[in-house]
Amino acid sequence: MGSKTIVENLQSLGLKRVLSYLDDDPDKNIPKILDWVEKFDKEGTVKAEFNSIKNVLADTDSHWYKLVKSLWTDIDDNVRRTLFKNFIINATILGLRKQAKIEKEKSCNVPWAILMDPTSACNLHCTGCWAADYGKSMNMDFDTLDSIIMQGKKMGTYMYLYSGGEPLVRKDDIIKLCEKHNDCAFLSFTNATLIDDEFADEMLRVRNFIPAISVEGFEEATDFRRGKGAYASVVKAMNLLKKKKLPFGISCCYTSKNSEAIGSEEYFDDMIAKGAKFAWFFTYMPVGVDAVPELMATAEQREFMYHQIRKFREIKPIFTLDFWNDGEYVKGCIAGGRCYIHINANGDIEPCAFIHYSDSNIHEKTLLEAYQSPLFMQYRENQPFNNNHLRPCPLLDNPDRLPEMVTKSGAASTDMKRPEDVQALSEKCVAAAENWSFTADRLWAEKTTDTSDKAV
Repeated sequence: MGSKTIVENLQSLGLKRVLSYLDDDPDKNIPKILDWVEKFDKEGTVKAEFNSIKNVLADTDSHWYKLVKSLWTDIDDNVRRTLFKNFIINATILGLRKQAKIEKEKSCNVPWAILMDPTSACNLHCTGCWAADYGKSMNMDFDTLDSIIMQGKKMGTYMYLYSGGEPLVRKDDIIKLCEKHNDCAFLSFTNATLIDDEFADEMLRVRNFIPAISVEGFEEATDFRRGKGAYASVVKAMNLLKKKKLPFGISCCYTSKNSEAIGSEEYFDDMIAKGAKFAWFFTYMPVGVDAVPELMATAEQREFMYHQIRKFREIKPIFTLDFWNDGEYVKGCIAGGRCYIHINANGDIEPCAFIHYSDSNIHEKTLLEAYQSPLFMQYRENQPFNNNHLRPCPLLDNPDRLPEMVTKSGAASTDMKRPEDVQALSEKCVAAAENWSFTADRLWAEKTTDTSDKAV
């Protein structure tokens, strides 16, 4: 479906009317928006997800309703309207419909989102981060970034995320891409040190960019990993974004050193008070020759995060995602194009941000050719990697699976400075995978039993 068709489709179904619902009186208009979305999604592309949302928003005293209502009180009107159109309609309903069509025609995965690195450069040197191994010279030029987005839109991908390095080293180009592709939604993982008044005003102008600010807990934990003053920069950026009525979230890497802080109620409440609307949780991965395996969370700490995130979902007005522990909701691993892909600053097309192996480069192949490449087909053929979706990852949870796929596909390490043997990488995860397997199997059995009991 071309962009012209999308516009015509939206106009015919009363887009102007539903956008007017986003202007004021959320108590009156939220039900109208839900009804419109339900009618617009004629093919039932997101029917199951939509029904869940509709059910939780039926209780106007709930924390979920409070979160949605805050999008009226806390977020600029123009930004709210643009993100609704680009994220809900283009990226999710229309995008998923197009992706399913291409996937059926081409017999390959087509991702909902593309994560890409505009640069490998970063102004911080965080403990255990692989970015330091890349050096500071790799950049994807504007035309390449633009081409990725144009190719992606043709196959239904309207959600683009940036990582690095520090993506905002390239903030001028990022804003230009937001402006050119005003039908897409953009999100950037960022250390927030480069967010200033001028950039915030540009965000208000383009309306389709959201930062996910990296924070490792409170000041002590954040500065321990990211350097002295990092937490102060985070707080300064959050205050600015909140003042400008711009949406933002947080990106949290939990490790052996900070899990207790990141999983605390005090931390959640503090981030909500600072204005965060979502929190994306990751666990530390020992990726890279200079990784620090001692930072890997223990099975006990991972279980702690599992319970804490689920507990706070029931009571806190913030949307949370856990990249690994939410495998039960998405039926395992989402990488390899099943939901997303990663393209590094050298143009290497990788199945995941944490899997630095590839058999395709954007300078040599189209996105479609990469989706049909041996490595991506290995992912498609082998997912899910475990019937227990609390053990979704082919590296962290099933370390025997990644070397097998890399070997069969002929993929190579994409680390330009110090290539890492896939077997050596996987071996760093063996003990953690074994320890987590006992915990995950217990949690999965408890969940299965609970579900069976409720069904009876």
